[in-house]
Amino acid sequence: MKFRDGMWLPIEGKRTEYAEDIYTITKRPDGRALSLLCPTKQVRSRGDTLNLPTVTIDIEAVFDGVLSVETTHWAGAAHKGPHFDLFPTGKPENDATIFVSHKGTTIASGSLSATVHPDQHTFDIRFHATDGSKQLTSLLNRSVGFAYSPAPSSPVQLDDMRSFEHYVFTQTTLSVGETVHGLGERFGAFNKVGQSISLWNADGGTSSEQAYKNVPFWLSNRGYGIFIDTPDRVELEVGSERSCRVQTSVKGQRLKWYLIYGPSPKEVIFKYTTLTGRAGRVPSWSFGLWLSTSFTTSYDEKTVSSFLEGMKARDIPVEVFHYDCFWLKAFHWCDFEFDTEMFPDPKSMISRIKASGLVKKVCVWTNPYLGQASPIFRMAVEKGYLLKRKNGDIWQTDLWQAGMGIIDFTNPEATKWFVSCMERLFDIVPTCDVQWYDESVDPSKMHNYYSFIYNKAVYEALQKRYGDEEAVLFARSSTAGSQRFPLTWGGDCESTPEAMAESLRGALSLGLCGFSFWSVDIGGFEGSPPPWIYKRWVAFGLLTSHSRLHGSNSYRVPWTIDNDDQGEQSCAKTLSRWTALKARLMPYLYAQAIEAITSGLPLSVRAMCLEFPEDPTSWYLDRQFMIGSKLLVAPIFEESGEVEFYLPEGRWTNFFTGEVKSGPRWVKESHNFDTLPFYVRENTILVLGKEGERRTVYNYVGDVEVRLYHTSVGAKVHLVDSDGNSRGTLELDSNNILMGQGVLHENSKISIITDE
Repeated sequence: MKFRDGMWLPIEGKRTEYAEDIYTITKRPDGRALSLLCPTKQVRSRGDTLNLPTVTIDIEAVFDGVLSVETTHWAGAAHKGPHFDLFPTGKPENDATIFVSHKGTTIASGSLSATVHPDQHTFDIRFHATDGSKQLTSLLNRSVGFAYSPAPSSPVQLDDMRSFEHYVFTQTTLSVGETVHGLGERFGAFNKVGQSISLWNADGGTSSEQAYKNVPFWLSNRGYGIFIDTPDRVELEVGSERSCRVQTSVKGQRLKWYLIYGPSPKEVIFKYTTLTGRAGRVPSWSFGLWLSTSFTTSYDEKTVSSFLEGMKARDIPVEVFHYDCFWLKAFHWCDFEFDTEMFPDPKSMISRIKASGLVKKVCVWTNPYLGQASPIFRMAVEKGYLLKRKNGDIWQTDLWQAGMGIIDFTNPEATKWFVSCMERLFDIVPTCDVQWYDESVDPSKMHNYYSFIYNKAVYEALQKRYGDEEAVLFARSSTAGSQRFPLTWGGDCESTPEAMAESLRGALSLGLCGFSFWSVDIGGFEGSPPPWIYKRWVAFGLLTSHSRLHGSNSYRVPWTIDNDDQGEQSCAKTLSRWTALKARLMPYLYAQAIEAITSGLPLSVRAMCLEFPEDPTSWYLDRQFMIGSKLLVAPIFEESGEVEFYLPEGRWTNFFTGEVKSGPRWVKESHNFDTLPFYVRENTILVLGKEGERRTVYNYVGDVEVRLYHTSVGAKVHLVDSDGNSRGTLELDSNNILMGQGVLHENSKISIITDE
């Protein structure tokens, strides 16, 4: 939200007040925080303190490399929740230091410090590395304050202020060449500088500025990140109101954010996910191909069986079959009851599908809404399980399902009931005029946060039923902390190359917010993809962490895309080849997945800047990505098969041909549907499944192939089994002998790739 018309004038209808002075600096008794009292005009005499608003800025040492900054106008305002669930695994210990020097008053939290200018009349707070090696960002003149809309005649008027909307804002400085990334799954430009961004979850598809997963965290190429500690709507002007500042504003009387110093982007994300949590382990079977019925298509057991048998006949293993919404009765979504007209005996049907060996797991579409036609709607109303309006009526809408109500997860009994509905299924396989059961919550803050408590309820129910190692969900909406409940997919994209690129940009941004696992609707959701787009999307989708074929009103089994073409470049043959490649990659993928859940990093899609932060180009690359730390992928968006991509410094080996290229350089290539730019980083020990492997779950240290790509002494790779348990390490010693081979099966093959 903009408050100024250019640099000098206020926007009509808004009034802003800025902290101009730092009148007092108070050290908290525990020595971990400073409190700054900041009038909105410079105070030269006692008389200047009359009729003068102030803001309070509290700077606290949180843990090593992390400071929190809280700006408050009226401290007596209610501070309703919900609040983000921070430090889910415990808060690290940390020593804080506060000292005064000729440079000002400094508070240090390990490697990160903030220094307040010694002159009371100079509003200047600098955030920097404690060792003095790096200046990060600052709060300077006219950068902290509050605003009213519409503008009152005076900020201290005595009239009733309830008709005014009140905002608190801060503006952190942007340095020359600084870039900003993250803020959830955003489908626009990867670098957010120049954008106006509203963090408010919405079902807007991938071709708009709206987002399903708004996360109030952003990462700078200067080695720091900022996490805004509210699930409420956050408005950001990223170099768009002041070109050299990031303005953050929220409605209300206080704004709190954390400044997180790395100095590397990986360290920033590790510390951010220490605050908000990291993904749980996902089962290895979930990396296999997921096949969906699609959204509004017609299907029954015969349809499902024909899909699975057709995939098997074409050598395309399916690990998970997904029933989308039409497993439910019309107007009954979501009461967890199969439509018995279409599926007379669902339990037997699913048992037959599993017994056939055509699929390992079954997934069903659910949501936290309940149509009033369902027999259980009245019971949910009577027991108070649905969200209410402030007048006591049930909050209902005809959008989606007629008379639909929303489950109130702030009511513990409603959560228990919802989970019990899911458990029966396991045996088979708004923001205004709202009253929540928990009256301590702010309805506006619940808008984004609802996705967290919904995903949490479902994930914990799965954990309870199947154990931590098997729990996995497929969620579209999220906020900060939702990465703890994997996994997510990118939402409704069109069947176009532009939408494929949008989805990639969204994944890159989301991955920088601590989300380790991600998927996309292969082929696009809206529309019917032409064969070339389907095949290019297959290559992209099978190299993301999780891979699902899903559409809107048309099927995504390959033979429906190209009229069952029998050629070698057909959709079916292409899908079979890429599915087989992913199966071979599983020893690498799953080891990297285990690393990702301990670091908070994305597995795939991983932005290039995480691996090559010192290369300025890496912060602008939004058409390529890394899988883990060793494999580079550049999807193809042109029908011709032409593609241009960037190789950072070092030697890179083409996975398919063995050709070696050296970076840094831009490369142009042309590919058929069997390949794309897929390069292995130098000094990599890559463990692959054997040729012909088709399933994702097998012995990852058994009959495998080990490739050494331009390795040097100390190169290593950690091995895990298909349950994620450590099985040892392969490491190249000083005699160029690969140590640790004893854990491998005797039939394992070792290849050494060099320049010779």
